[in-house]
Amino acid sequence: MTSRSGSLRSRRQQTLARRPRAAKGAPPPSLETPKGGFRDLLRELYIGPSERAHRFRTIMLGIDLVVIGFVVVSSFHRGAAWAELLDPIFGTIILIDFLARLWIARRPLRELVHPLNIADMIVIASLLAPVVGEHFAFLRVLRVLRVLRSYRTLARLRRDVPFFRENQDLIVAIVNMVVFLLVMTALVFETQVRSNDQINNYADALYFTVATLTTTGFGDITMQGTHGRLLAVLIMIIGVSLFLRLAQTAFRPQKVSYDCPKCGLSRHDADAVHCKHCGETLNIPTEGLT
Repeated sequence: MTSRSGSLRSRRQQTLARRPRAAKGAPPPSLETPKGGFRDLLRELYIGPSERAHRFRTIMLGIDLVVIGFVVVSSFHRGAAWAELLDPIFGTIILIDFLARLWIARRPLRELVHPLNIADMIVIASLLAPVVGEHFAFLRVLRVLRVLRSYRTLARLRRDVPFFRENQDLIVAIVNMVVFLLVMTALVFETQVRSNDQINNYADALYFTVATLTTTGFGDITMQGTHGRLLAVLIMIIGVSLFLRLAQTAFRPQKVSYDCPKCGLSRHDADAVHCKHCGETLNIPTEGLT
């Protein structure tokens, strides 16, 4: 038995000696990680948790804000040379971003028919082909809601920005109000500028929208036609709801987000010691400033 096992061991050693040795420091073949393609890189940048992905999304958020600022300012300067020069530049940037998101989507068709992506397509068409209706670019502001309501973005902002963490509900309510105001102003302008002598520019449309939203109704500007009156009704109903929501968020007692370990209630008073729902003892992290 001893001689047989010794011969088997020597044969195994000879077989291993004939195999080519791997380069020093190279990982075993079974442990090699496959190299990801460009699509994997884009998917990681758009939805990944890494610091690089966070920086990329921060840059994209900054670009969105710049585009929104450009659209708002340029709307008061229709036909200006600088606006016509920047239109295709911003349109190309948005188009590249849109195609990248569509390419990395698990279900491209569902992504294509998403309301926010339809708004993006309108924006792209309006910036690259102004004859389609350049001022529909105001719909670009809808992307702010998607970015702010992204779970990863909200989690980052709550963790990294104390001001956002302490005023998250108020900031989201303000964003909702501003987005609604801008979109309604664009709709008022586009539907009335050719048929209503009282609305000649975006300042007039903005003035009417704010007066209607606050139910002030000065009456110096009125909407023409059935569609115009229905749009005014829509502004009043939705606008008042958003305005009340903003006021409620601004003046109600400050709440903090903390999941109760027993019942799961997530909103508590800043100085709460026990859960109001189940009475469980809470250990809410605090800096002791209140």
